[in-house]
Amino acid sequence: MPTDILNLPAYRVTRVEEDEHDYHVYAEVMQPVTACIHCRSDTLVGFGRRERHVKDLPMHARRVGLYIDTRRFQCRNCGKTFYETLPDVTEGRWLTARLARWIGQQSLKRPFLSISDETGIDEKTVRNIFRDYINELEAQVRFETPRIMGIDEIHLIKPRCVISNIANNTLVDLLPNRNKDSVLKYLAKMDRRDKVQVVAMDMWTPDRDAVETMLPHATIVIDKFHVVRMANDAVEKARKALRAALTPPQRRGLMHDRFVLLKRQRDLTDKDRLNLDGWTKNYPALGEAYRAKEAFYGIYEAESPEDAVQRYAAWEQALTPEIRPYFADLLRAWSNWRFYILNYFEHPATNAYTESLNNLSRVMNRLGRGYSFEALRAKILFTEGIHKHTRSRPKYQKRAPDRVPRSTKAPGVASGGAPPRPVAPKNYGADIDRLVEMLERGEL
Repeated sequence: MPTDILNLPAYRVTRVEEDEHDYHVYAEVMQPVTACIHCRSDTLVGFGRRERHVKDLPMHARRVGLYIDTRRFQCRNCGKTFYETLPDVTEGRWLTARLARWIGQQSLKRPFLSISDETGIDEKTVRNIFRDYINELEAQVRFETPRIMGIDEIHLIKPRCVISNIANNTLVDLLPNRNKDSVLKYLAKMDRRDKVQVVAMDMWTPDRDAVETMLPHATIVIDKFHVVRMANDAVEKARKALRAALTPPQRRGLMHDRFVLLKRQRDLTDKDRLNLDGWTKNYPALGEAYRAKEAFYGIYEAESPEDAVQRYAAWEQALTPEIRPYFADLLRAWSNWRFYILNYFEHPATNAYTESLNNLSRVMNRLGRGYSFEALRAKILFTEGIHKHTRSRPKYQKRAPDRVPRSTKAPGVASGGAPPRPVAPKNYGADIDRLVEMLERGEL
C-alpha cells in the first residue's frame, strides 16, 4: 500500500490496515507547532497525545477512516493547554473538508441513506451537511429577477408554489406551499423586485393578494392557459353528464374519444372529425358544448381588452340554457377575475412551460420518493449544468482623447486604455426543458 494513499500533503501516513469494507489509515500532522494558539508564545512543552478518528472520502469502494495521532501542548507563558490544529478537517463533525464537500455535491444526486452507507457516516450528519451545502449555494447563486414573472403550482407530493422567469423559461424558486405568507416572504426578500413588470398567475386569491402587497407597480395577468382550460373542463362535464344515458360499449367509446373533444378544431385529423361528427350529431348538447368551447378560444384572438369584452359578451349570450350549467365555473371566474383576465390583451404573458411543469411533476414524483422537499428543491434549482446563463456585451464606451503625442506613436499600434473587464454571465435560473431531460435520462 503506498504511503501517500491519502493525497493530503499535510499528513504523514504511518501505517494502513484494510479489510473487506474499510481502510483504516494511521497518520500524523507533518507541520510542527511553533506557537501557543492563546498567547502566541513559542515556549511550548509536550503534554500528551490523543488519537482523533476522522472520516475521509471512500476509496476503491471502501470506507476510509483516519486515525490521527494528535499532539497536546502546554504553554509555559500562559499555562494553557491545547491540541494541534488538524489541517483539512472540519472540527465538530470530524470529517475531512473534501469529504464534507463531496457529500454536499452528492446529496443533490442521491438519497441520504445511500451516501450514509457508502461513507459510514450517520444519515443525520449527511442531512446536516446537505443543509449547510444548500445554505452555501443559496448565498453564492443569484438568479436574475424576472421582468415577466410567473407564479404557478407544481405537485411534488403535495401542491408547491413555483416562481418562474417566463421570458427565459426558467425556474427561479420553489416554495414549500401556496400559502399567502410563503409568497409574501419570498417577494419581500427578492432582490430588485422593482424590475418585475408583469406577473402571470392562475386564479388563486392568496397569490394575487401577495403580489398586490409587495409588487404594487406590477401588472397581474391571469394566465390564458388557466382560463381556456375551464372551457375544456366544461366539455368534460357535458361528456360525463351524457354518460349516464349510454350503454357500456358506448361509454367505453366516449371515454376513448374524450381527447378528441378536448382538441382544437383546427388540430383535428380526418379520423378525429369523423368521430366528433358521430357524437355531436347523435348528442346535440355535446356538440353545442364543443362549439362553445371553440368559440371561447376565439376570444383570445382579440386585439384589445375592449374587443375581448365584446367577444365575451357575444359568446355568453350564445350559450343555450341546456349547456350553460356546464360553463358555470368559467362564467363565475370571468366575473370575479375579469380585470386581471383582460390584462392579458395588453400584456400577453403566459406560462408556455405548463406542459413541461406537468412532465417535471410526473418524473419528480416517480423519482422523489424518500427525498424531503428541501432535497427536491435543491435538485431542481442547484444541480450543476441546469442553469441558463447569458453573457451581456459591455456597453460601448467612448475612449478618452489620447494624451500621447501623435509623432511618438508607432504606426499601426492602437491607442487607448485597458480593455473593459469581462461582464459576469447572468444566471436566469434552472432551465425547465433541460431539467426535464436530465430527470428522464436519470442524471439527477
